[in-house]
Order: sequence, then C-alpha cells, then structure tokens
Amino acid sequence: MSDLTPDLLLHGYAVGIFPMAEHRDDPEIFWVDPERRGVLPLDGFHISRSLARAMRRSTFDVRINSDFAGVVAGCADRADTWINSEISGLYSALHAKSKAHSIELWDGDSLIGGVYGVTLGAAFFGESMFSRRTNASKMALAALVDHLNRAGFLLFDTQFLTSHLASLGAQEITRRAYHARLQHATAQQANFTSVSVLQLYDVVQRMTQTS
Repeated sequence: MSDLTPDLLLHGYAVGIFPMAEHRDDPEIFWVDPERRGVLPLDGFHISRSLARAMRRSTFDVRINSDFAGVVAGCADRADTWINSEISGLYSALHAKSKAHSIELWDGDSLIGGVYGVTLGAAFFGESMFSRRTNASKMALAALVDHLNRAGFLLFDTQFLTSHLASLGAQEITRRAYHARLQHATAQQANFTSVSVLQLYDVVQRMTQTS
C-alpha cells in the first residue's frame, strides 16, 4: 500500500477501517475491518481506587501534542509492533494537519507514557499507547477520556478490545453498531485543542465526582 496518503487514511477512518502492518520491518500495510469493534464509552471509564489514589498522589505532568513523534516512537518501542516507518510517517503527517494528537505524561523532562490517535468530526480513533512507569498508560488514558468529554467528542474507538482496556471500561460492539455510532459522531464537530489539558489530580476529581 505504498500509495497510501494522509487523505486516504482519513477516508479509511471515515468508512470504518484502519491500517496496520504485520511488524515494524514489514513494508506492507493492510486495511483492517473487525467484525467486532472495541469502543470506550466516554461516560464509562472505570477508575479503580488504587488508580485514583495513584493519580491524586502523582507529580507527573500531563501535556498535549508536545512530543507527538515521541509518543508514536514509544508505542513502537516493543518487541511486537504493527507500527512500521511508513505508518509513523503517515501519522506525523496527520499530526501536522491537526488530525492526529497525543496526550502525554511527563516526569520532569522525561516522556514516560502517552496515547495517540486520529480525530474526525466528533470521533477519536485511538491508535496506541505506551508506558514507562507503573500505571502511566492508564493515567494517560484517563486524562484522554476526560479531555475528549470536555472537548465535545462522542466516540472513542479503541479498534480492538484487550483485557487491559476492558478493565478500564471498554466494550466490544458489532460492526453494524460501530458504523452507526461512527456515522453519528463524524457528522458532528469537536475540536481536540479547544480545551486545555487537566493535571491528573483534577482529572480524577472530575471522574470520581461524576461516577
């Protein structure tokens, strides 16, 4: 799929498919259209007592889009990854068009965790996340869910349902149900950068007050 462009990539998301590679050294990219789709209800993030306590005590900073390339690199820095060099380049191009964004956790000057994805209308398509500290990816995901809520998003697509995501409230729905939600969300407007990111203490306070 060497002719894949950022605009074609956005069109793929709009019709419910997304790209992957078998591994980082495989130049071939293929489209994926799962029969069952993972979604994380924006009003259903599950924050455990231990995670809430860790977030309240944390001194990590939450930032938005300060090192998008670093987040993608962090997600690709594992033994088994579908993020090859072309995919990295495509999402960097989408980021330059303000169509891809990252929520990051920082410990001083060190990037310790984060999540990135694509936006289209009021839909956020989560691509990958990584962690270099205990609970860092969970904290980043909580910050992202809070951010999406405040920015007016309606759909958080996680692509697949993993046990990790399920423990945080993600669900699996049929392809048909996903397409209905996708059509509704992409017909609305939301702006990822319209709200400032909250720090972890503020995020957990909001989530526990509304849960």
